[in-house]
Amino acid sequence: VINLSEEKIKLSKEKFKIDTGKINILLGVGGSGTTKRVPAKIFLETMKLIQKEYDPKFYLATGKNFEEQKILNEILNSNLKDKCIPLDNLTIPDILPIIKNCKISICNDSSFSHLSAALKIPTIVLMSDTPLLYGSYSPRMFPIIPDGEETVTHDTLGKDKINPKKIFDKFNNILN
Repeated sequence: VINLSEEKIKLSKEKFKIDTGKINILLGVGGSGTTKRVPAKIFLETMKLIQKEYDPKFYLATGKNFEEQKILNEILNSNLKDKCIPLDNLTIPDILPIIKNCKISICNDSSFSHLSAALKIPTIVLMSDTPLLYGSYSPRMFPIIPDGEETVTHDTLGKDKINPKKIFDKFNNILN
């Protein structure tokens, strides 16, 4: 569990103009390895499903790695760009209160999924190539595994088989 002061959370809301009238969603689009990074098209399909039923704001968490920036830029160059705020130029201490201002997170199995769950935010973890335990050890983690798989482990190589509809269904289930 990561505890943040109410003051930091409030200051972050003001500084980054976080609108509590929207459903603020952390998208952890980065990941520590190529096989763990779900493609931008899967995030975009999920985002489109969400925006049909909700008024979302997406906070995009990623590092500066070339491949992660490619995913980030593909999302920022989409027709959903006006609903997105990139966090890649911020520090972790700046990002933590932003995450705490989110209602839910959808993340690759990355540091952001672990941080989000530790901040007590319901976190959908996209498990493409690491043991299921890595994305299910907390009651706030809700793993999604690749279509056609019963579980995941190293070398599952399932990043292209994560189903946006399954993510959206889990999202709805958590919010309702």
